[in-house]
Amino acid sequence: MNLIGVLEGILFVVGDEGLTLNQICDILDIDMEKAKELLMELKKSYDADNRGIRISYLGDAFKLTTKKEHKEYYKKLIENPENNTLSQAALETLAIIAYNQPITRVEIDEMRGVSNVHMLRKLLAKGLIKEAGKSTLPGRPNLYATTSEFLDYFGLSSISDLPTIISESEEPNEDKDLFTSIYKEEENDEK
Repeated sequence: MNLIGVLEGILFVVGDEGLTLNQICDILDIDMEKAKELLMELKKSYDADNRGIRISYLGDAFKLTTKKEHKEYYKKLIENPENNTLSQAALETLAIIAYNQPITRVEIDEMRGVSNVHMLRKLLAKGLIKEAGKSTLPGRPNLYATTSEFLDYFGLSSISDLPTIISESEEPNEDKDLFTSIYKEEENDEK
């Protein structure tokens, strides 16, 4: 098995969370020296001019990041009005964050039922969400919250202007009364 390809894949999957050297060793079932060797080999291949990403060591973790020298193109991508429309997935993710902030990526993933690593990156890049600190949960994951740009985008003056969501458990009592009245009618029919 090509461990370089596996390493590249797992770094891509974990996204901005990154992996520590110990995690890489555990996942690939290799020792520290082999992990360092694989990281250096992958890093060397990314250092080529024809590659757009690189491996960075940030916050005690190895992560795939974009190259700084391409920054002007990334800005154009984000600032282009044609790219500023939000997909259904982006709107769902934003709604979850807006109504539950601050919230971790894992909590968002659980609510949506899919991984949101890339969606969070896009929303961060557009300035609609921000990292709002660290959770007290094990691993101290990032907490996400909406920004003032989010409020501007949706024409809100504050988060309290968001529409109220009625959950299924808060449905009107008419359903209960309807059930009770049907139940009584059935009792009467048996007499």
